[in-house]
Amino acid sequence: MLLAPLDFAILAAYVVILLGLAWWVSRDKPGHDKNTSDYFLASNSLPWWAIGASLVASNISAEQVIGMSGSGYAIGLAIASYEWMAAITLIIVGAWFLPIFLKRKIYTMPQFLLHRYDNRVRLTMALFWMAVYVFVNLTAVLWLGALAINTLTGLNITASLVLLAALSLAYSLYGGLKVVALTDIIQVLLLVAGGLFLSYVSLQMVSDGQGVIAGFDILMTRLPEKFDMILTPDNPNYASLPGISVLIGGLWVMNLSYWGFNQYIIQRALAAKDLKEARKGIAFAAFLKLLMPVLVVLPGIAAVLLLPPLDRPDQAYPQLMGLMPVGLKGLIFAALVAAILSSLASMTNSISTIFTMDLYAQVRRHQSQHHYVKVGRIASVTALVIALVTAQPLLGKSEQAFQFIQEFTGFFTPGIVVLFVLGMFWKKATANGALAAAIGSAVLSAAAKFWLPQVPFMDRVGYVFLCCLLLAVVISLLEGKGKDHEHSIPLHDIDFTTDGSYRVCAVVISLILIGFYTTWW
Repeated sequence: MLLAPLDFAILAAYVVILLGLAWWVSRDKPGHDKNTSDYFLASNSLPWWAIGASLVASNISAEQVIGMSGSGYAIGLAIASYEWMAAITLIIVGAWFLPIFLKRKIYTMPQFLLHRYDNRVRLTMALFWMAVYVFVNLTAVLWLGALAINTLTGLNITASLVLLAALSLAYSLYGGLKVVALTDIIQVLLLVAGGLFLSYVSLQMVSDGQGVIAGFDILMTRLPEKFDMILTPDNPNYASLPGISVLIGGLWVMNLSYWGFNQYIIQRALAAKDLKEARKGIAFAAFLKLLMPVLVVLPGIAAVLLLPPLDRPDQAYPQLMGLMPVGLKGLIFAALVAAILSSLASMTNSISTIFTMDLYAQVRRHQSQHHYVKVGRIASVTALVIALVTAQPLLGKSEQAFQFIQEFTGFFTPGIVVLFVLGMFWKKATANGALAAAIGSAVLSAAAKFWLPQVPFMDRVGYVFLCCLLLAVVISLLEGKGKDHEHSIPLHDIDFTTDGSYRVCAVVISLILIGFYTTWW
């Protein structure tokens, strides 16, 4: 057992504070019973700081903390492109996508597809998202979190899985999205503090106490290959991050899909008081994303020098935590647990939202608000139970879970981006064109994976996106004979204008990214 009594005390204090805050936030006013707006969209009352913190807390979980550290150990700083390019993607989402969603008062992404296309598209994508959230995202978060608990405490994997699921339900099941978003403030504070301490101590250990700058210089001197942001074809990890494609290729498609059209991410912004508040939250999240590689990738690189050769890269973060001093180890562990619980709660809440509003409510119409909230809670529990049962069979043999998740979701993201972008900004897009893009994305990706295995998956995402875009456009033009679709989105009443502070944030983030890539090209 690697944790000392003080570490367990710190972890216990975190759990008590989390549950206490969740109880306080979830209290109903006298005579008020939660309705679907309260439970699934936090009554459209979230302030910008809660939106920004919750966006990042929902995103950064076990697959990011442990998975990206593992990729940092195996690949290096290049894996940070997922975080840094996400920052500029968030700015785009806030400027161009959110005004449409908020103006149309969207609950879920499938609901938007119903309004824009038809119920076939809505049903297809609702079922797809539920399957991915349960069998890919939830399982990954549970498995990697259980792996860390097992490594640090000796608690067996099964018990660790059950513990994480139980804690997630204990603080989020009753209160819904409002509890998840507001308690994410604690999660983000812990995540940043724990990650900074881990990076600081790791660099101190690398430099033998000579300081973090000296430690960073040693890493760059002894491991120069770990600081190549743009990998060359002769790099053994080129297939995971194929050179310039991280800047102009498939990574854009993956980021736009994740940050713009992913229910458990965008749901925070949909719960904003108004567009201005949502954009402030988006900008806050973008700056936090710039910081994330320091918290999760840098320790993975340091682990190359601090740890003996590992059987699996995903062992880097848990093993590195084991080297931390007593007390600090408990804080870092609490930060990891916070990230895991936040993502679990976010995913289960979004699964329950899609199931209840896009599937169940279409079959059982005109039920009471209380009934739908109850169904949502049952859906959350059911999803977690399924993920518990399937986590080990699906991920037990995966060496880099983060890369596994990216490649799997890359089968579907090209079609998702096509049907949403055309749906929002091209009035001639038809439902059959959208379905062709969604189905074609999976078919073409599978065919390319089978017949062109030498093509890096990120390049494959870009190529499939272009094919799906062409397919959707051709079918829409042939079917609609050049006329606007009857359900096209009117844009004349939507104000895309951004205020001065948002534009300043966009410029600053762009300049920081240019500096990063220029330094470590």
